Amino acid sequence: MTQSAAKPLSLAIIGCGLIGRKRATALAKVPGVRLRFACDLDAPRAEDVAALCPGCEASTRFEQVVANPETDAVIVATLNASLAPIALAAIRQGKHVLVEKPGALGAAELRGLAGPAAERGAAVRIGYNHRFHPGLQKAREIVDSGALGPLMFLRGRYGHGGRKGYDREWRADPKLSGGGELIDQGVHLIDLASWFLGDFPVVEGHASTLFWDMKVDDNAFLSLRTGRGQTAWLHASCTEWKNMFSLEIYGRDGKISAEGLGGSYGPERLTYYRMLPQMGPPETQVWEYPSGDDSWAQETRAFVDDIRLGRTPSPGLQEGIRTLEIVETIYRKSGYPKP
Repeated sequence: MTQSAAKPLSLAIIGCGLIGRKRATALAKVPGVRLRFACDLDAPRAEDVAALCPGCEASTRFEQVVANPETDAVIVATLNASLAPIALAAIRQGKHVLVEKPGALGAAELRGLAGPAAERGAAVRIGYNHRFHPGLQKAREIVDSGALGPLMFLRGRYGHGGRKGYDREWRADPKLSGGGELIDQGVHLIDLASWFLGDFPVVEGHASTLFWDMKVDDNAFLSLRTGRGQTAWLHASCTEWKNMFSLEIYGRDGKISAEGLGGSYGPERLTYYRMLPQMGPPETQVWEYPSGDDSWAQETRAFVDDIRLGRTPSPGLQEGIRTLEIVETIYRKSGYPKP
């Protein structure tokens, strides 16, 4: 189901917490769309987000919002346990869906969206916005140019230090979250590693609860291998204490290093190290991105293009399912029960 380029897309945001609010703010930067509904079980929160966009109506009933003929597409930004059920309800009404990562509590739940989406012609994008950070977009450009030569391995680290009472929030309840740090920030690392290296048929590693008093993991250590022998070493942690993000990609002819995401994660910076014929110290080029995080708007533009062009979203259901399969493999190896 494609959409006429002349008609503005009417979107609904379901879930008006921090991420839903970011999504609503980003819509102002995306041409050809309007926010028609802001929906949350907490009425004042829905009203606050609706007030950001002229003509937006607040609601507490997602069933009514997804059934409304004025709704063309839905952004689902709830806690993890509600992501797939609400996305499925929207798909069954023929709506396109951008569902926040990880998309579901588990891979089976996300697989359940594929058949209805195909039947209704609904585009389903998984909200891995990190792909749209400018440093990582530049990294993609460099890799695609062949400047690094054949890729050898990737190393990624992502973490934060939590906050007082973190182990009593919804993310610490596996029935609501599906797991801990691995399914929270770790899925971003898995998605980025897959984006650069491809699929990982070999999945090794473990998750642990080392500090926080909760039934889910606070650290996860992964070693993922492609069929060509390339490896991604990943560490996701909520005992990092000082927030940090780092992604390094190594090729035979050079390396790129993406650091920071802005805000508490530090300035976003990409460094390219080009190996010289004589080897020794590499030639170095640095890009810095001080203007703030525009990834939410860039991702929404991609979602709109999916709809306008009848394009299969990437990352979409296939990528989201594979990421959750990797998460489940690590949880199973580590003795964490399914939620």
